[in-house]
Amino acid sequence: MAEKATENDDRERWDDGLIARRAAARLAIGGPAPAPDPEAEADAEDARGFGGTYGGGLRTRLDALHELVGLSRTRVDGDALAEAGRVLDEAAARQRLSSRHTVVALAGATGSGKSTLFNALAGVSVSETGLRRPTTSAPLALTWSEGAAGLLDRLGVPGRLRRRPLAGGAADAELQSLVLIDLPDHDSAVTAHRDQVDRALGLVDAVIWVVDPEKYADAALHERYLRPLAGHAEVTFVVLNQIDRLGPEAAELVLDDLRRLLDEDGMALGEHGEPGATVLPVSALTGDGVSELRELLARFVQERTAPERRIAADIDAAAARLRPTYVAADARAGLGERSREEFAGRLAVAVGAQAAGEAAERVWRRGAIRACGSPWLRLHRWYGRKRAHGSTDPRLAAPVEDELTARQRVEQAVRIVADEASRGLPAPWAHAVREAAARGAEGLPEALDELAVALGDPAARPPRPAWWPAAVLAQALMTLLQLFGALWLVGQIVGVVEPGLLPPVLVMLGGIVGGPLIEWACESAVKGPARRYGQEAERALAEAAAACGRARVLDPVSAELLRYREVREQYAKVAGPRPSPRIVGAGGRAGGRGVGGRGGTPRLGATRAGARLR
Repeated sequence: MAEKATENDDRERWDDGLIARRAAARLAIGGPAPAPDPEAEADAEDARGFGGTYGGGLRTRLDALHELVGLSRTRVDGDALAEAGRVLDEAAARQRLSSRHTVVALAGATGSGKSTLFNALAGVSVSETGLRRPTTSAPLALTWSEGAAGLLDRLGVPGRLRRRPLAGGAADAELQSLVLIDLPDHDSAVTAHRDQVDRALGLVDAVIWVVDPEKYADAALHERYLRPLAGHAEVTFVVLNQIDRLGPEAAELVLDDLRRLLDEDGMALGEHGEPGATVLPVSALTGDGVSELRELLARFVQERTAPERRIAADIDAAAARLRPTYVAADARAGLGERSREEFAGRLAVAVGAQAAGEAAERVWRRGAIRACGSPWLRLHRWYGRKRAHGSTDPRLAAPVEDELTARQRVEQAVRIVADEASRGLPAPWAHAVREAAARGAEGLPEALDELAVALGDPAARPPRPAWWPAAVLAQALMTLLQLFGALWLVGQIVGVVEPGLLPPVLVMLGGIVGGPLIEWACESAVKGPARRYGQEAERALAEAAAACGRARVLDPVSAELLRYREVREQYAKVAGPRPSPRIVGAGGRAGGRGVGGRGGTPRLGATRAGARLR
């Protein structure tokens, strides 16, 4: 009974709420007010307001992640952004709390001696230990100073489970900023215990994994926790407890095998001054290695960088998950100048720009020939057309166009440019680019039809060069010469004019030969202007079609590509360099190579240890 009474008295001394109530009672009855404590005032200030400010590099990465999530909400699936949003929320929540405290969790399997180590670090029995499992059913907190209430509230540690070391701050000055949490067993048969562990591991600043020689290779530990948290190596401690059960040689073998397993998990080991996880052998029962662990924790806490390192590791993990969403398989992904030109060319073909230019050139040349041609040759050509077509309508000689715009060609042009623009992009952004192109393609064939009608038919009224009147006048003169020579000969035959065959014949020959020569010269001279006129007509229609396609398709696609480049730049900042690593001495020597396989089966070191125990 006396022992139980003593134990109850001890528990009362650990109850912060009881201490607070007693102090309030003393003040209520007029007791002397305690002297102001600068340390307590600073803690209270931390608890009331803003906890601290993240460093420049981490602040830049958080801002970039926030911008990245904002730019991606309408393009990327919400599930892919959920982890990034959680990191931002947790970073904001941690920033509002005390920046002077470092929250370290003790996690381990059933029977690993986690609670015993917790008591050893506290210097007094705080957490229950025993053979009954599970021993720890709820998180238990140990704080060396005030001001950590907000952090403990965030972790869900009730007030009745918040403890203070008996010695207070004087004996453990180096641990004043430490908040140590004893978590339930991660392999507990009670689901609620495992849920508490999973939630706490996402909130604490650092973790001390406590393993024993029998379960250090347990697959549940490595596959569920250590491997997924390999990127958090700088805020991870792995403590091999119960080394008092092993001989020196067996302990070295188990430590080497533990380091090998951590290396296979992808967790960097902080040895030889390199950043990474700390591996340390201890015996919570005999106290071996506990002082070294306390020194490591003291240096770790005094640095006050654990919260930032934890958040940086969370950002790294989120960036790794988001990498397929933002990093293109092809570094040259996007819409190049060649793709733009080919798209414009396909639209020009679809709108019939080349055919319109050729028709304009033909009409221009035909008009020149008609204006400058010999009347006798024009009469012959008219008769030939009449026999060939049975009509005098010249428009029937031109090919009949089915449509101004071929819808299938337009759709094919849009599909090709969308595929080229989205090639190599991550799936969400490729889908966004194709959707933008599809929206722009709606109504594009009709718009091109209206555009072609608005520009008018370039072959309807072709322009005439300035020299056409002179050529027409010359051709008329040649015709008059032919008529004058013919009348002169008729006059000689009738006897009205004096006989002389040579002069009228020469006049007639001049007119007969001069007419075709003038027509040939005009036809040769008109080739260049006619070609330029046709090319100008083709260019005008092609440029108008390209402008319409650019406004409806290329500009929306370019906007999506620009948004992707923006988020890609933000992602590069998110995945950028992390803060300078902490340098903490690592326990033990460099890890060697062990033997054995993964799973519940012990390694060689554990087997030899078991033989010693038996």
